[in-house]
Amino acid sequence: MLIKEPLRFSLRYFIALTTDERNTLLLPLLENGWKLVNNRDAINKVIIFKDFNQAFGFMTKVSLMAEKMNHHPEWFNVYNKVDITLSTHDVGGLSNNDIKLATFIDNNI
Repeated sequence: MLIKEPLRFSLRYFIALTTDERNTLLLPLLENGWKLVNNRDAINKVIIFKDFNQAFGFMTKVSLMAEKMNHHPEWFNVYNKVDITLSTHDVGGLSNNDIKLATFIDNNI
């Protein structure tokens, strides 16, 4: 029987970003293709891959990290396109969890 240790994340990951954090932490993401979502405190990125296999492989890798973080993206996939939106429902907007997952996504494209 496999016993899994629960991941422990600081409560800091479940607190909305402050204005200073938004100004500092969002800038590199926005410079890397993420966009602020209109009428919602969220970020979005559309990624185009060579084909479905690459897109699905990417989604599989991200899903494993998302599960470890217990922080799941809103996303959909059509053939080689993956459309991702990140926001933390527990805080009603962006949190450090979104920054961490977006950075992981960018590092794994």
